[in-house]
Amino acid sequence: MPVGQRLYPVSLVVAGRRCVVVGGGQVALRKVSSLVEAGASVAVVAPEVCEEIVAMGVEVIRRRYEPADIASAWLVIAATDDPAVNRRVHADGGAARVWVNSADDPEGCAFILPAVARQGPVTVAVSTGGHSPALAGWIRDRVAGALGPEVGVLAEMLSAAREEIQQSGRSTEGLDWRKVLDSGMLELIREGRVAQARERLEACLF
Repeated sequence: MPVGQRLYPVSLVVAGRRCVVVGGGQVALRKVSSLVEAGASVAVVAPEVCEEIVAMGVEVIRRRYEPADIASAWLVIAATDDPAVNRRVHADGGAARVWVNSADDPEGCAFILPAVARQGPVTVAVSTGGHSPALAGWIRDRVAGALGPEVGVLAEMLSAAREEIQQSGRSTEGLDWRKVLDSGMLELIREGRVAQARERLEACLF
């Protein structure tokens, strides 16, 4: 992927899907952790695998990478300390039509892993399109500072209201959700006045 190319951002559902990480060091550990957190079925291929990865209970294949390792994969991450191996994984993935991300090598990526901040069901992802992962992380950390637990509570409250409206047979598409969000609900939740926030939500929508 050429650096700076316009990307199409998505959030992938990997729960239960086979995802392969080639590499067993600290970089691979971070990738494996994120995949496990998302519920993926992870296999790690490397001659040596750090104990932290082993302790996570993922499938561990202790040998050098072979093209057959990614044949049944849904996505692959190449995270070895050998650029030649990472390039080979990327080439094999392209031939097998499997999505591959090569750590620290934008040119060897079919997808980019953004810097992520989470608060409950809310996820904020920051990407620089491969220009600077450090900048993406720097921005992520500043955004994360604004994502207090009240944001997660608000998201759950809005989700419940959306489901109630849909069950009543009404469409949620034409509702002024921005008006709801600008009504001061977040501040009320932050102050511990959750019941009042819910009343304000109902006043705006029902």
